[in-house]
Amino acid sequence: GGDTVFDASYNSNCLVNAAAVGIVREDEIIHSTAPEEAAEIGYDIIVIGKPTDRSGFGGASFASASMEADKKEQNSGAVQEPNPFLERHLLASTYALFDWLAATKNLHRVSFKDHGAGGNVCATVEQVAGREFGAEIDLEKVHIAIKDLPPEVIGCAETQERLCWVVHPELTKHILKHYNVDWDLPSVAEGARASVIGKVNGSGIYRLTYRGEIVCEARSVDITSGLQYVRPTEPLIVERQEPVIECEGDKLRVSGYELTRNPQPETFTCTLSEVFHAMLVHPNGCSREAILKHYDKTVIGNSIIEAGEADAGVIMPLQDLSSHVHEEKHPDWELPEKDRHIGVALAADGNGRYGRISPYWQGANAATESMRNLAATGATPRALTDCLNYGNPEIPGHLWALEEGIRGIGDAARGVAIDNAPVPIISGNVSLYNSKPDGSSIDPTAVVCAIGVMPDAIAAASATFRDISSLLYYIGDIRDECGGSLYYQVLESMSGAPRDALLGKNVPEPDFVSIGKEIVCVAQMIQKGIILSAHDVSEGGLALALFEMTIPQRRRKRIIGADVRLDTLPKHLRSDTLLFSQSGGFIVEVPKSVQGDFEAKCKHAEISPTLLGQTQDAPTLRISREKTVLLEINLAADHKSWQNALYDAFNA
Repeated sequence: GGDTVFDASYNSNCLVNAAAVGIVREDEIIHSTAPEEAAEIGYDIIVIGKPTDRSGFGGASFASASMEADKKEQNSGAVQEPNPFLERHLLASTYALFDWLAATKNLHRVSFKDHGAGGNVCATVEQVAGREFGAEIDLEKVHIAIKDLPPEVIGCAETQERLCWVVHPELTKHILKHYNVDWDLPSVAEGARASVIGKVNGSGIYRLTYRGEIVCEARSVDITSGLQYVRPTEPLIVERQEPVIECEGDKLRVSGYELTRNPQPETFTCTLSEVFHAMLVHPNGCSREAILKHYDKTVIGNSIIEAGEADAGVIMPLQDLSSHVHEEKHPDWELPEKDRHIGVALAADGNGRYGRISPYWQGANAATESMRNLAATGATPRALTDCLNYGNPEIPGHLWALEEGIRGIGDAARGVAIDNAPVPIISGNVSLYNSKPDGSSIDPTAVVCAIGVMPDAIAAASATFRDISSLLYYIGDIRDECGGSLYYQVLESMSGAPRDALLGKNVPEPDFVSIGKEIVCVAQMIQKGIILSAHDVSEGGLALALFEMTIPQRRRKRIIGADVRLDTLPKHLRSDTLLFSQSGGFIVEVPKSVQGDFEAKCKHAEISPTLLGQTQDAPTLRISREKTVLLEINLAADHKSWQNALYDAFNA
């Protein structure tokens, strides 16, 4: 699962947000806080992996620093230099050690962290501060790649491929032999090894020494608690207007803004079909295959639904337990057959154009859409993580946007409430100072990744129609909410209007309680086989969602079309709004044989589905309203346009 968004807002600050997911037995979780007995016994602190060098020094501060041209040279040292082969070897050896610790019942006698921001200092102090312990670290014992590195670099460089253990002294000898001899780290990369660099104590003082001198001495809790202070905030309120649009039949007329091209017409006219076809080849509306092809989507062999086939990716991680262990047999890893079919779904979302209108609703929509994407495959959301991409927090308006985005995510997680409990936000990070010297910044962009679980991954639904003559329902509430939409973005491009002239103001404002009911109901009906396929309505609205459901995936070569009538949707809305509004919802495919069961379950869940039409054998997508054909799409030809658009853009 994932997405790619193109916008001039990111030209100077390109964003890459990545999330990782792993699997572990609940009773085998290794914590990153030293065990209770660590201070009394004097646990050893062991650093493993690549020797510390200058790379990454100052990386954390660089990641949230203003990107000014005159500082590029001094920031170059903050760039980290990865060694993927060592990383793979380090992970394999560490997984094998996990298995040994589990087999010997020693998991409770260790804690463990990776080296992230702040290098050796953060990896060690964060493991002792949680219990208000102290530590004594000798920086001379840290294996280094360059002679005479200064102590601040040894302590804080963010060299890649390093991990940190805090272990009972009785385990130290085995762990050193495990890495240095059995897995022979020194032969894998020059200078790589495992080294004991210090001990845990009960003083509460974190102390670094170098060549016999104290170079750092402070309470561990003071180092990790950080500095807290209140910066001023100021709402960035911009008075925006909805574009003046008239829609008669399939004809559009846009007015009320200044055009930039010459000669300047008073209005811009086009057809719904022209807008839709422009949407199919727009970078934010077309296929992502040109990007997805660069990734191995089946590397472990447990992918059930690959990226691009549905609203979320789905894996079945327990089908082959041998892929998770490095001993011949991991102790206690025995599962009944039904549990091996448990599926895990992942999705990530975040539309920055919404943030240009309302940072609050941008964050809320990122959270709700990522959860809807999970439900569209049959998974129930279980947790969220976020990456908060914003401007300079020293500027009151930028800090306000950050606060609003966080508030939106939090309200969505609490409001959607699965099984009468908020969806937990279990982790996250920030990327701040995404601004330029002139004070401009990226659009406020919260990206939210959601993870969900389903009882049977084999029953997961893709976003592709599966049968002819199925019924098509819309679940949700379409409103006049095209602000920040792909529709307005395409109109802006087609008309030659200046940037943001057609941005709009009516950003989607999801009803969290209703969304929670819809998510649970849709996920359950997919697992029961009542819903054959499902797609959430977001970028491009109802029209683009329907089109994407007609695209064959993998071995399915047959194109299944659809005949859709909008007569049952709100009559007070214009036809273009019904087609392209990005009010969140689902389109679901239901066999006629279970129509009664489907509608009964919706009623029980207090959901009112709207019948749109049905699938058909003919390879066309026909959308009409009150006997007027709004769109009639030749699917074979337009599939090619949609699939090739990003390739063409990259080649150009």
